[in-house]
Amino acid sequence: MRTLTELINEEESALPLVKQWAEAGELPCEVLPPSADCDRILVDLQVTTRSPMGAIAHGTGGVLVDGGWLRILGSGHPQLNRNIVDWNRGRSSGFLLVADDAVGGFFAINGGALGPDVGSMYFLAPDSLEWEALDLGYTDFLQWSFSSRLHTFYASLRWSGWEADVKALGPDRCINFYPFLWTEQGSAEGSSRKPVDIAEQYAFNMSNLNG
Repeated sequence: MRTLTELINEEESALPLVKQWAEAGELPCEVLPPSADCDRILVDLQVTTRSPMGAIAHGTGGVLVDGGWLRILGSGHPQLNRNIVDWNRGRSSGFLLVADDAVGGFFAINGGALGPDVGSMYFLAPDSLEWEALDLGYTDFLQWSFSSRLHTFYASLRWSGWEADVKALGPDRCINFYPFLWTEQGSAEGSSRKPVDIAEQYAFNMSNLNG
């Protein structure tokens, strides 16, 4: 276990770069201030602040992208009441959950359980309930998240008026659809929608996992 002093690199922190990406991104991004628990989060995570993941975990409370549609986990904040370490306890094995979205999709770094490409990003898609390889690492995922490519990725998972619904939702909840999106009858536009706790949706998705 590396100590906090070993994990914090003030001279070469990736935080300024991450903030620069967020500010220059094509989508609105809100970088939340870090929580008082950020030192513990970093020690438990064992990732240095030279890396974007370590910088986000220690230097931010998380990042909200596109009005809160996408939530990238950090050390936690009243606006994003989850942190990357505690959120993973009891929920992941062989992968690390790092972000999620307003429609119950979950992003994870493969630790070996999702395929041979350890370190690569995967998406637990709400319209297939399968872990889909994104062919991206975490750093590329961040830059992708701040770009208009996010709109293309989610084109089939948005509905008329989604912006207002997501704003009212809050980043610790997500939309549950019925009929479910992974069924032939389900669709983002046509299914009924109700807000649910993000933990409840994750448990539901995992219990119905297709692959």
